[in-house]
Amino acid sequence: MKNRSRRDFCKSAALTTGGLLTLPATMQGKMFVGGSDKLKLALVGCGGRGTGAAVQALTADADVELVAMADAFGDRLEGSLGAIQEHFDGEKTINVPEKNRYVGLDGYRHAIDQADVVILATPPGFRPTHFEYAIANDKHVFMEKPVATDAYGVRKVLASAKIAKEKKLNVVVGLQRHYEDKYLALYDKVKNGDIGQITSGQVYWNSAGVWVRARQAGQSELEYQMRNWYYFNWLCGDHILEQHIHNIDVANWFIGDYPVSAQGMGGRQVRNGKDHGEIFDHHFVEFTYASGAVIASQCRHQPGTMSRVNEVLQGTKGSINTGPGEMKDLGGKITFKYDKEYVNPYQVEHDRLFASIRNGEVISNAEYGAKSTLTAIMGRMATYTGQVITWDQALNADQQLMPDELTWNDTPPTTPDANGNYPIPTPGVTKV
Repeated sequence: MKNRSRRDFCKSAALTTGGLLTLPATMQGKMFVGGSDKLKLALVGCGGRGTGAAVQALTADADVELVAMADAFGDRLEGSLGAIQEHFDGEKTINVPEKNRYVGLDGYRHAIDQADVVILATPPGFRPTHFEYAIANDKHVFMEKPVATDAYGVRKVLASAKIAKEKKLNVVVGLQRHYEDKYLALYDKVKNGDIGQITSGQVYWNSAGVWVRARQAGQSELEYQMRNWYYFNWLCGDHILEQHIHNIDVANWFIGDYPVSAQGMGGRQVRNGKDHGEIFDHHFVEFTYASGAVIASQCRHQPGTMSRVNEVLQGTKGSINTGPGEMKDLGGKITFKYDKEYVNPYQVEHDRLFASIRNGEVISNAEYGAKSTLTAIMGRMATYTGQVITWDQALNADQQLMPDELTWNDTPPTTPDANGNYPIPTPGVTKV
């Protein structure tokens, strides 16, 4: 997160958002014209991604002020506030009063109530409820991906997305490839028919995995799972959803559709200890689209193995590889190579959001964010069950992993046995 001065911001904003400045006079959404009004910002979820998003939001607009923060844990909140203050190092005043720092599971309401714009960056299981509350209370939203961990949550987000559109509220989802110049250039090539109709593709998120936080003495089961949210489906949804959604979303975006079915396999070979909760360490899924296109999706969390995070798509006239930003013809000759300077898409998505708010325009990312979330959930259903899962089955599944409301007195939706082992999905046994 490179520090940028207000002067630097003004220069870059003129370049990245100039195309948004001529807007329909019929827009009815609340406008904050030309920076003449302070935009009040609330951060809900103060981990690393929430902290980064807050810095980017505060960088994106010279007259935005962080007024409230909320997190389940006080140490996370205070650490986040300190990191944001350190980042700006006095260049921008960051002073969230102690009374506006809300610790606990219900603090999100109080933080959202005080803001014009909210950042939702908690573990994704909480996203549908937080998004629903923000839209019901007329807030513009930046929310991280994925936007739910189960179909019940996806349906809630889709319902709130419809209301957001009706209210002309801006919603940006952290699928930042939609804001990255390289991807936009390749998408234009696909849209123009340069590789013909997409017939197949391979999408990857193969890496060593993520952190594990040791169980502490006196910690309740709920706090342990909340601290280690990545390993529990009600909070995270498995890494096929939390990380690999980026690559799956690119396939959906470039094909211009969502898959009609999925089948695949997965399991736990390496990351299979008690401290790894209930999720798999590898998934392989074939997503089939109405056009007949088949996308092979693979993600892996296994140290010492090949790392790869990108997307490759084949069409009737050629192919694209998003890693190097290349397009090739059927003979393998490079016909396009993206070679422009990298512009951080994490910053651009906030630049675009705040420019849109200022000028009364509306960005609506929530629907495709929800449908790409469902695509990854459908893949998880396929690997957990070993069955073919259709889009309609996935969308209408009645399993609810995440409770609507949660207190510190509640028992988590999943619990360990007497030996400390969590129930693991078993293909051929586990049902949707």
